[in-house]
Amino acid sequence: MRLPVADSRTIRRRLLAILRRRRADFAFVFALQLTVALMGVVAPVLIGRTIDAVSQGAGPGPVRAGILVLCAVVVVQTAVGYMGEYRANCLAERVLTELRDRVVWAVTHMPLGTVEAAGTGDMLGRTTYDVEKVQGLLQQGANRILVLAMTIVTTIGAALLTDLRLGAFAVVPVIPLFYAIRWYLRRAIPAYLAVSAVRARMSGVVSETVEQNATADAQSLRPVRVARVDTLIREMWRNERYTGWVRGLFALGMQIIVSLPVLLVVLVGAGMIADGRTTLGTVTAVALYALQLRNPLWIIGWWVDEIQFAAASFARIFGVEQALGDGAPSAGPADDGTPRDGQRDEASAAERENPEISADRQSPNAERTPDAEPADRTPQGPWTDRTPCGGDLAIADVRFSYRDGEEVLHGVSLDVREGERLAIVGPSGAGKSTLGRLVAGINPPSHGSIAVGGAEVTRIPEEALHSTVAMVTQEHHVFVGTLADNLRLAREDAGQEEMLAALAAVEAAWVHDLDEGLDTRVGSGGKTLTPAQAQQIALARIVLLDPGMLVLDEATSLMDPNAARSLERALSRVLEGRTVISIAHRLYTAHDADRVAVMIDGRLAELGTHDELVAREGEYARLWHTWQQD
Repeated sequence: MRLPVADSRTIRRRLLAILRRRRADFAFVFALQLTVALMGVVAPVLIGRTIDAVSQGAGPGPVRAGILVLCAVVVVQTAVGYMGEYRANCLAERVLTELRDRVVWAVTHMPLGTVEAAGTGDMLGRTTYDVEKVQGLLQQGANRILVLAMTIVTTIGAALLTDLRLGAFAVVPVIPLFYAIRWYLRRAIPAYLAVSAVRARMSGVVSETVEQNATADAQSLRPVRVARVDTLIREMWRNERYTGWVRGLFALGMQIIVSLPVLLVVLVGAGMIADGRTTLGTVTAVALYALQLRNPLWIIGWWVDEIQFAAASFARIFGVEQALGDGAPSAGPADDGTPRDGQRDEASAAERENPEISADRQSPNAERTPDAEPADRTPQGPWTDRTPCGGDLAIADVRFSYRDGEEVLHGVSLDVREGERLAIVGPSGAGKSTLGRLVAGINPPSHGSIAVGGAEVTRIPEEALHSTVAMVTQEHHVFVGTLADNLRLAREDAGQEEMLAALAAVEAAWVHDLDEGLDTRVGSGGKTLTPAQAQQIALARIVLLDPGMLVLDEATSLMDPNAARSLERALSRVLEGRTVISIAHRLYTAHDADRVAVMIDGRLAELGTHDELVAREGEYARLWHTWQQD
């Protein structure tokens, strides 16, 4: 489901309703700008009469009086114009404030299902980019357009009153201007709507990639996501190129149209003066009127462009209110702060279903994630090879800090054989997940090195990293697009049969029950998948990626037991023949591993098989006995 786009009738009705509530302010601004426009037509008349007076031999007195009156008119016009612009800006800010309040009210009171179905990108585009376009028109354009429109009307009227025959030439550009604008609007409006839609999609892709960077980093999907943004940029460029072509033709036509009146008045006026049918002062006055029209006609032609952008934005903004139907605000937000039906706190719901999550979040010793990831994957250590040879993992004296002076890992060294399954256990905050991120190449170590098959993970090209090592975390995001799009993030050239085989490998039989199959849209704005289904899509990507090494950060810990058992069966098939680093919060995972590494306070405390460590009666034995009792 997409949010609706308001039609032109709805836009006019809602804007008029807003203006009616501020009709006193609007009337005052209109009166001020009308005064400015009327004073603007006085100057050419005074200049024309002064010229006629001089040509008829008048003395310095009338000329001096005309100049003084002209100066007074300019001063008053400037003062009234300043006041008009100030009051117009105040009115624009009030209207903009109401629009912002209405759209924020609508978004915050919209059912969560509607928000999810609409899509993050569309919602962001309407509440940011579209509001900014409207803001530009209201703050800068509305007053100018009003002044320009009244200037054009009063100037044409004054030209006709000065000399009907010559003044008629001032009306010449109006008819071709009408047709030029009509031609332009028919082509510009669809193009601007297309540009807004592409911007919304790009905002969605970018924000989604940033918000879900853990998923993108874990499976090295960032290059693919960047490629998606590049595709949208090229699409936007095609739209912008078309609108640029249309604007160029429109500008050429406008240049010709606005230059015609001055040329015609001068040529025809010269002939009329020669025949004695008019005076030099009259021709000068009408020519000044024609010249005075040139700039307003040119500027208002260009403001038509901004109006179309703003109209498209108004249509999308008012569409947010339309999505609420009868629940839309009539005059502004009025909220008691209580959530409506359908609104929920997903995080709280998850915590209620799984108390371990809440406890983990509140634990003072919980492992901290970085406020900002390192800027690059700068290699450390002696490794120089960029291409792995084999699947052995070598961790040598690894240290890591998210913040300076606060080390999370303290000199960890560990070797894992190709095809081995290693479980890493320890209390919360021991550094298990951090070590997993480093092994997956998401972050570089602050000191030491991590190498897979003799190649340091930070030297492996990011495009090839996902075929070497991938990480499966507790949470996996489903990106906006079709199921096929989500799977092809792993392999762009994956065919339908390969994708279906990957889904079958992870027991995702539910895909066959979908009416559109792999073409079903998922993510924000599409079909909502359960956590288990989302994880199956993530695992299917792993099958398509076919990495030699997998890092598992308790991929099923947030699921209900039935879904977890189903995914664990699917996961066991995915793990066959691979080197596996399993970060085990539930110790039954460690029981099935070839070896177990125990981490305490960022250090490797114990290493051995399950039976060896239990028999040793150390830290692992204590954890094992405690877990069995629970």
